[in-house]
Amino acid sequence: MAPQSGTPNTAIVGLQWGDEGKGKFVDVLAAEHDVVVRFNGGANAGHTIVVEGEKLALHLMPSAVLNPDCELVIANGTVIDPAILVEEIDLVESRGLSLQGRFHISSRAHVVLPWHSLLDGAAEARLSDRGEAIGTTKRGIGPAYADKIGRSMAVRMGDLVDEAYLRSHLDKIAPLRQEEMKIAGNDTHIDTDALLSDLLAHGQRLQPYITDTTWLLHDRVNDNRSLLFEGANACLLDVDHGTYPYVTSSNASALGISPGTGLPAKSLGRVVGVVKAYSTRVGGGPFPTELDNDIGDRIRDRGREYGTTTGRPRRCGWIDLVALRYAAMVCGADSLAITLLDVLSGFDELKLCTGYQTASGQTIDRFPPDARALEGCTPIYESHPGWSEEIDTCRSISDLPSACQSYLESLQRHIGIPIQFVSVGPDRRQTIRWTEPASCSRESCCFRG
Repeated sequence: MAPQSGTPNTAIVGLQWGDEGKGKFVDVLAAEHDVVVRFNGGANAGHTIVVEGEKLALHLMPSAVLNPDCELVIANGTVIDPAILVEEIDLVESRGLSLQGRFHISSRAHVVLPWHSLLDGAAEARLSDRGEAIGTTKRGIGPAYADKIGRSMAVRMGDLVDEAYLRSHLDKIAPLRQEEMKIAGNDTHIDTDALLSDLLAHGQRLQPYITDTTWLLHDRVNDNRSLLFEGANACLLDVDHGTYPYVTSSNASALGISPGTGLPAKSLGRVVGVVKAYSTRVGGGPFPTELDNDIGDRIRDRGREYGTTTGRPRRCGWIDLVALRYAAMVCGADSLAITLLDVLSGFDELKLCTGYQTASGQTIDRFPPDARALEGCTPIYESHPGWSEEIDTCRSISDLPSACQSYLESLQRHIGIPIQFVSVGPDRRQTIRWTEPASCSRESCCFRG
């Protein structure tokens, strides 16, 4: 594998509430990078790749798995359900793709254990009874991260290949977890011997891939390899900078890359922020531009807006530029990738949220990430003409209807960041790459195809 000298390290991060189509752009940009690194989240994330009509849905494996020339790394900032990861490895290998020597799992990544999903579900059930459910995937991600911070109850991937330690550790923590589950209202019996056997079997299967990825990534940087960082979830779900408490349990913005990989912030060259041409959200939490009407249903149907991980219908609404400016600022986004633009074909009128009116009547254009503050905000819209033509066969900017081009220019102007890519369908080939003219700036930007 030759070094991609001159190609900066790149991060692909979502700037909304997830499901923006990040996996497609990881797949597209993988050909320009040597190593693809997953740095946060767990199997609560779902990335779907479509190449020549063939669909591959992944939850843990980096989305560049179809590129045989890329090294794949699941770094320390992730939490891993080993059973799901083994299934994905088997799926990839069944398609004739070899992972030997090019797939690496951090020994420091934490393990999602069966009781994590049980505790996750119990907590959501209790909160749901009070109308306060977060809307988690119930995959055990939050409880696994809680154990990571709590330290004494955690299991890491490196532990799966140390039978003596793992046996002793499970004997210590399983009875405590059994009591905790009873308190939570779950009487599921924990069979420690069976759990140990399963974990050791997974450890044996995964052992060829488990390593110290912090050293590995520093070695790749020193060898002038080009890294592509793949974010899961999205900025507005970041545990520190999202709409708390309706967030995920990790740093899902670009700010999570350093702690999630062990690489210093200076290792990051550029950030591509992925944005749907409209907005969606799954689960609970404020969503100012939500359309709980026929228009929202139409967007959902055209966009096939159902969760990769859960199958849940996503809440749909107009694009929120207030939220996007905030997310782009937090992530330090250098350019944008607009996805699912084709979903908006056939609408006579589109709307863009350019500001909020608060409950007290104040007009604001700064996003308040605190959920309680955001719940009182009403969107202020700017209308934009729609277009009737289907655009899924367009392959350059000049192919797009004039109203569609104008819509993109409006997004660019309001967010203040240039658009680098536009997706007009799920397949890798349905991607328009725009080239920046030399005169391009954040304040005034235009592109040629």
